[in-house]
Amino acid sequence: MNQWEELQRAAFGKRISRRDFMRRATALGVSTALATGVLSKAGYAQEPKKGGKFVIGIGHGATTDSLDPATYPDQMTGVVGWGASANSLTEMDEKGNVVPDLAESFEPSDDAKTWVFKLRKGVTFHDGRTVTADDVVASYKHHMGPDSKSAAKSILASVAEIKADGDNIVFTLNGGNADFPFYASDYHLPIMPANQDGTVDWQSGNRTGPFSIESFDPGIGAKLKRNPNFYKDVWFDEFEVKVIADVAARTNALTSGEIHFMDRCDLKTINMLKRNQDLEINQVTGYGHYIFVMNTQQAPFDNPDVRNALKYAIDRDEILQKVFLGYGTVGNDNPIAPSIQYAINPEPIHSYNPDKVRELLKKAGLDSLTVDLSVSDAAFSGAVDAGTLFKESAAKAGININVIREADDAYWDAVWLKKPFVASYWNGRPVQDWMFTTAYAADAAWNDTFWKNPRFNELLVAARSETDSNKRAAMYAEMQQLLHDDGGLINIVFNSYVSANSKKVAHGPLLSNWDVDGMKIASRWWFA
Repeated sequence: MNQWEELQRAAFGKRISRRDFMRRATALGVSTALATGVLSKAGYAQEPKKGGKFVIGIGHGATTDSLDPATYPDQMTGVVGWGASANSLTEMDEKGNVVPDLAESFEPSDDAKTWVFKLRKGVTFHDGRTVTADDVVASYKHHMGPDSKSAAKSILASVAEIKADGDNIVFTLNGGNADFPFYASDYHLPIMPANQDGTVDWQSGNRTGPFSIESFDPGIGAKLKRNPNFYKDVWFDEFEVKVIADVAARTNALTSGEIHFMDRCDLKTINMLKRNQDLEINQVTGYGHYIFVMNTQQAPFDNPDVRNALKYAIDRDEILQKVFLGYGTVGNDNPIAPSIQYAINPEPIHSYNPDKVRELLKKAGLDSLTVDLSVSDAAFSGAVDAGTLFKESAAKAGININVIREADDAYWDAVWLKKPFVASYWNGRPVQDWMFTTAYAADAAWNDTFWKNPRFNELLVAARSETDSNKRAAMYAEMQQLLHDDGGLINIVFNSYVSANSKKVAHGPLLSNWDVDGMKIASRWWFA
């Protein structure tokens, strides 16, 4: 075997860096074009280069969107007001680990009740002002006041005290929490400049991130430019987000070259996109799930037998194949993805069973049931079709579902958390406590099932500070079982994030914690 063959084998075995491969290939007299072609076939990302304007189209965004991070509902505000323009104290890496970001390091006390985050030195806001520990304190307190309706309020409820100590930020918790650094990576917790009265300036969009916001038009889009003082490499000069709610219009924008990237591909037309040699299709499986949720405080959903009848009335396998074309894993009314620590698959499995539906309706004192289900593809791509199939399967079991197609642009403001039975989705969370605290704790701002289970809430507090792994596993197993048996969640599928992009842009391994490359696509991609 000659040296060039050995070098190629090293590349395909990922035993050599791209840079070393190119250096050694050049020394062997191999042309740049040939060497680059080998690297491409071996799955190496192209060498990043600076410059250009990157434009993406996303399928969500509303006229009610705000730069107040307490209100961020989805990827539009998350990408613009966090991933592209801001930083949290920590972030997630490609392997699902939590790592420092605006913090340089973080350390717990022995009982994980106190956490000290050391602020990265020399970081500035977009206006040139140096970031201080006081800015961090004010940014967190923005979500913690008694009148706060922040989506992050519930995960910060355990913080008894937060204070600045030089370059350090000291969090004292009500009880131990080994997962606390994961919370600090939340996209609702960007660090913002403090005002003299201790509040924060969120209105201006002045943040610390790789891009600064030039314009922000709720429901339409945003334009940003590169921050030359950012502490990491940033490749694009400009970044633009366009809100294109209609998936057909979004697809056309990609194929015509108007945008370089689109999220939430229409799976019914994905094969057409795959045939386009100028496009790349990406599939990432994370913690996200597509769901129907019932308000457990409103009739008839306040009856657990009715809730469980509906859980048995949906044919998830049919929806997975017909709507999502197999891109996902069937859910079982547990929001915890199988890859998350301490996850279980509760019994019995809630598979389609018309006889069980009739049995539960009879137990509830009903011969039949009629309910309204609000859907929109703004909730998730395919929600309307999923609702239609749900209607058909439920009808065979004695349940009449009136599927109401709601307007896309007002869905998250006028339907979600407002109407009693709706389509929804969750990106999921990397640890159980974060998911439960955000969506199922009794007083969580985003408890979209309005479920209040005393035993569940008791376990939530106890598991958070439990250091014995076996005991913690048992607590989380019981919590998942309670949600499965009694909650208002119908988990249709754990979905795959399916996106498409022009081959004019390149990227490394994609993050799986959120869609759109962890919402950090602006700083992690480059022009090929």
